[in-house]
Amino acid sequence: MTAKYEVHGSVAVITLENPPVNGLGHATRVGITDGLQKAHADSTVKSIVLTGAGKAFSGGADIKEFGSPKALAEPNLLSVILALENSSKPVVAAVHSVCMGGGLELALGCHYRIAAPDCSVALPEVKLGLIPGAGGTQRLPRALGVEPALNMIVSGEPVKSELLAQIPGQKLFDKMAASAESLAEEALAFAQAISDTRPLPLVRNLPCKHPNGDAYFQFARNMVKGMAKNFPAPGKCVDAVESATKKKFDDGMAFEREIFTALMFTPESRALRHIFMAERAASKIPDVPQDTPQRDIQSIAVIGAGTMGGGIAMNFLNAGIPVKMLEMKQEALDKGIGIIRKNYESQVKRGKLKQDKYEQRMSLLSTTLSYDDLKDADMVIEAVFEEMGVKEKVFKELDRVMKPGAILASNTSTLDVNVIASFTKRPQDVVGMHFFSPANVMKLLEVIRGEKTAKDVLATVMAVSKKIRKTAVVSGVCDGFIGNRMIEQYGRQGGFLLDEGCTPAQVDKAMEKFGMAMGPFRMGDLAGNDIGWAIRKRRHTEKPGMKYSKTADLLCEKGRFGQKTGAGWYDYVPGKRDAVPNAEVIKMIEDHRTSLGITPRKISDEEIVQRLVYALVNEAAHILEEGIASKASDIDMVYLMGYGFPIYRGGPMNYADQVGLFNVVQSMQRFAQNPLDDAAFWQPAPLLAKLAAEGKTFN
Repeated sequence: MTAKYEVHGSVAVITLENPPVNGLGHATRVGITDGLQKAHADSTVKSIVLTGAGKAFSGGADIKEFGSPKALAEPNLLSVILALENSSKPVVAAVHSVCMGGGLELALGCHYRIAAPDCSVALPEVKLGLIPGAGGTQRLPRALGVEPALNMIVSGEPVKSELLAQIPGQKLFDKMAASAESLAEEALAFAQAISDTRPLPLVRNLPCKHPNGDAYFQFARNMVKGMAKNFPAPGKCVDAVESATKKKFDDGMAFEREIFTALMFTPESRALRHIFMAERAASKIPDVPQDTPQRDIQSIAVIGAGTMGGGIAMNFLNAGIPVKMLEMKQEALDKGIGIIRKNYESQVKRGKLKQDKYEQRMSLLSTTLSYDDLKDADMVIEAVFEEMGVKEKVFKELDRVMKPGAILASNTSTLDVNVIASFTKRPQDVVGMHFFSPANVMKLLEVIRGEKTAKDVLATVMAVSKKIRKTAVVSGVCDGFIGNRMIEQYGRQGGFLLDEGCTPAQVDKAMEKFGMAMGPFRMGDLAGNDIGWAIRKRRHTEKPGMKYSKTADLLCEKGRFGQKTGAGWYDYVPGKRDAVPNAEVIKMIEDHRTSLGITPRKISDEEIVQRLVYALVNEAAHILEEGIASKASDIDMVYLMGYGFPIYRGGPMNYADQVGLFNVVQSMQRFAQNPLDDAAFWQPAPLLAKLAAEGKTFN
């Protein structure tokens, strides 16, 4: 049982005990109803207090039970709330710290509510593509007023209890406790004081009206449509709250349930729930137990003050961790610090950062021109030029100066971490930390596990990444790791599509309509086309059989490297990000097509999307099979957090699961018939073929 029952004088206290947030799992729900029965059977008990142990009243549904039969087993949350409402003795909810989702719906089912200050109150279901499903859309507008309730339900964001208590006419909180510490005592006193009050007040009986209902809900719908165009749930929140103002309570409840159930099966909600679980799963490494001891990281050194080094440093400064930055020349240091200052100053200007916070962060940053000054750092991250000879020099120096037990990390995006580790006498301390540009903004961090990387190093890096607010995904060592290895196949397909009849703008538009933040050619221009050029030159010697379209090389030979040169696949006006199609580039593509004797054909958006996305999926299946990624959901996190894959599709692997792996394989077999494509690549990876044949999914 995860709920405790105690009697204090004439008051029974039911305390939820299901850490960390008192999730309303089956055992907890049984504990509440059992407690109510005991209280009713005891004639000395006159009133009841319901509260939560530890750091929460209740955070809502128990995520450990998501999707399992236990989640719906009786008493379900609706039945528990009904039992509270039907209690013949008054029930007081004593809420503190966290009162969210089903936890708030539970409190709304009690007769009275007393709240501690600084309690975070929310109905966050919209963030999982759902609406509240246990009366939240019907009771909160009655308790709080229609407009504040709808704002909370549509945004899903938490609001502090003391702010809610100030809303004129609110009936959400009957009393505010003086402090979290005095809540238990004040709740007991309150429960004694109201023990004889009859009839017992019920939120469901409160009136629910809006003076200009139709106009207000139309306005709300327009607002929501603009902000959440790919997600059905926010619009449905408006429908449900509107029904609270127009229907009888029980009819409103039935309508809420109908919407909730329908949303459960939408691809968008499935994607959001998949991401919710995947983000939590990413931090778990199969052979590194959760209780692995961690190394103490109190200070960081960063090698290189360029764009990447500066961005990496900012992550740690933001988290209050001191950073020492090393460069070879003073002017490079000055330039790097100037950029960090400029970034912070623009945040101050926009009101995103307070002046004193900015000064405090800058005070944590120091610089040096000598490796010897790094000797006390607990961890060092190098962000130098992506060339093995350069890395070798850096790591030999680090091996010489760093103290024993310091973690040596490389921000390489493609190079072999095992080779980098071999430049030191301590390969167990070496790990890859691949930040994505701009490093102070992008959420993704690929953590590259070398053959000899120690388990405590991995555990430490995963913990540090949480501190600097990154979503860390572990990858094994291979060329390009998870993200860049897949993107190479995506880019190759983009090139073949140009050869066959597309323009860069047509391919980009199709992918952006699918939901990508930007198509492959705009992405190439942003990253720098010379980076891909260098990789293709390397491929030419390593894998001479690898087939590419020549168009990207021809573009680079013209010096069109992208936004940094003002010209790539598109033209760019200084100070603007707009991609303007260029007639010369189109002619270059057409001339190349003619030289190959290809007659262009009309290519549908559907074919463009399938070839690019399924190229990601097939390469990802090889990555899973080789053990480079430990689970499909990790690959989804890489693409959602680092490559602009649409959130509402849940990542490439989740998307393939939704389409059906059988259908994915059928399409790939069709692409293999195309003589201008790469038939060998389109042989489904053995894992993909096996799952499709067995009717299974990646996730």
